[in-house]
Formats: sequence, structure tokens, C-alpha cells
Amino acid sequence: MQELDPQKHFMQLVTMKMPYGKYKDRLICDLPEYYLIWYHRKGFPPGNLGILMASMAEIRLNGLEYLLTPLRNKK
Repeated sequence: MQELDPQKHFMQLVTMKMPYGKYKDRLICDLPEYYLIWYHRKGFPPGNLGILMASMAEIRLNGLEYLLTPLRNKK
């Protein structure tokens, strides 16, 4: 299993876009909370996308979105 680079992981939240579905081309960090909760119940997609979506769900559910603000400004 590949080790996760936290800095790269958080940068991907503010730069990677949803590749398909209703929110195609929307940044992962901009996905609506209800959509992330729906995926949390249904099961996140496999791979990096699922990891990012699960991370974003945790960030949202814990009110930590402010942690991404400096990264948004950096990109």
C-alpha cells in the first residue's frame, strides 16, 4: 500500500475535479455536503477519488473547511 503524502492529498482536494455525474467538473472541495453524505452511505468510489471524497466528507462534517482556505488561495 502506497503511503499518503498529506500535503499532496490536501492540494488535490482544491484542484481535482469530479470526473463524472451530476457534479462533473466541480472541485472536490466544492461538492455539496448532502452529496458527500449520500456517497458515505452508498460507498465511496474506489481509488484516489474515493479517498478524497471521504476526506472531504470528514472535513465538512467536522466544520474544518477553513483549513482549505490557504490552499485555495495558493493554487
